[in-house]
Amino acid sequence: MPTFNVQLFEGRSTEQKRAFVKAITEVTCQTLDCGPESVDIIIQEVKRENWATAGKLWSD
Repeated sequence: MPTFNVQLFEGRSTEQKRAFVKAITEVTCQTLDCGPESVDIIIQEVKRENWATAGKLWSD
């Protein structure tokens, strides 16, 4: 059912990602009335040099 694509800067620990996906899965199941096996979360880690806001790289 729902698939979440999440882009984050590199550097989060496995523990942080584990807690994040658990929380997202729980709230999704409560809100959309679905089972946890239906929830997919894809985490893409991005280097700061590959992300820009307002015309400026985050690495600058």
